[in-house]
Amino acid sequence: MSHYLHQNTTIDNSEIHESKFLTPFQRKALLKHLQTKLQPEYRRRIEIMLLADTGKSQTQICEILGCSQEMARYWIGLAEAGLAHKWHERPIGRPKIVNAQYIERLKELVSNSPRDYGYAFTYWTAQWLSKHLANELGITISDRHINRLLKQMGLSTKPKTSAQRKIDENQDAGITISDLHSNSETSFRWSLNLMQTNN
Repeated sequence: MSHYLHQNTTIDNSEIHESKFLTPFQRKALLKHLQTKLQPEYRRRIEIMLLADTGKSQTQICEILGCSQEMARYWIGLAEAGLAHKWHERPIGRPKIVNAQYIERLKELVSNSPRDYGYAFTYWTAQWLSKHLANELGITISDRHINRLLKQMGLSTKPKTSAQRKIDENQDAGITISDLHSNSETSFRWSLNLMQTNN
């Protein structure tokens, strides 16, 4: 169903209709781009925005253009937000998926200071991890996805408090203190054991 807008008179330069959200300039620019040689994917993006602007529903647009609900929703949302000019900025095709190399590199980055990689700040944020990995590995994922991955690995971008650092140090030293009861016998035995191990 490509070239729908050329074949169908629903949207045309000469047609006057009440625009739902595109400015006259945006509309004219999009129509002009449609007259150039565009990849089908880019053409469909513009067609989605122009059809939505005439009042077509998401379902109608999907039927007319043969596109997915998700695709229609995304480009309609962009047009409604006044970002119709960004129709060519999102790469075409499926994004590269997160692989083992990505996960390993993410672990490595979080374990080190951003300063080691030439940044001026001391602690990573999910946004900066995402940017850094996109530049390095060509895989772009959202900040939320970065946080999900970190959580799955038991990692975080948040700096540890001094109390958390002490707990970690104690665990590293092999000392585990768990649920001490308030009765004096247990407390006495515990302190005695500590005294014996210190000798």
